[in-house]
Amino acid sequence: MTIIHTILVIVSLLLSLTILLQHRAAGLSATFGGIGTSYVQRRGGEKLVYQMSIWLSIIFFALSVLQWYV
Repeated sequence: MTIIHTILVIVSLLLSLTILLQHRAAGLSATFGGIGTSYVQRRGGEKLVYQMSIWLSIIFFALSVLQWYV
């Protein structure tokens, strides 16, 4: 297994985790027991998880394309 495959597996696991942490109806605080009646914008941990999922998906795509050429 090359280093690209190893990084690709790690990124895919982290991407799956960040996607599963996001809750569709409410924020991250409601996932862990908080009450979220209104949803205005992402703050704190929610924003971090959201941005991480975006960057991990970009990295995953780039590594997948790079894998074709190596």
